[in-house]
Amino acid sequence: MGSKLNSKERRRIVLTSIFCFFIISLSIISSVGNVFKIREKNKEKNQLVNQLEVLKDEEKTLSDDVEKLKNPEYAARYAREKYLYSKTGEKILKID
Repeated sequence: MGSKLNSKERRRIVLTSIFCFFIISLSIISSVGNVFKIREKNKEKNQLVNQLEVLKDEEKTLSDDVEKLKNPEYAARYAREKYLYSKTGEKILKID
């Protein structure tokens, strides 16, 4: 048997090569697209984790404020300072 290929065999090898190249190209393009999506999702995750930390700190601050406002003396002082309420006979002077 000779090592020379006839035209049918050459055509089959060329078509098989083109098909394999096409499949490999699609795989590479898909993989690159997925890598970009993963990077984008990781950035979004990091932003959300940072936002969660900020919100947890804010929640802690608000919870502390709620606990403080349960004390009637603190609530009265807070209302006088924040909303300029006064006791009977008190005068309010606002200094900026």
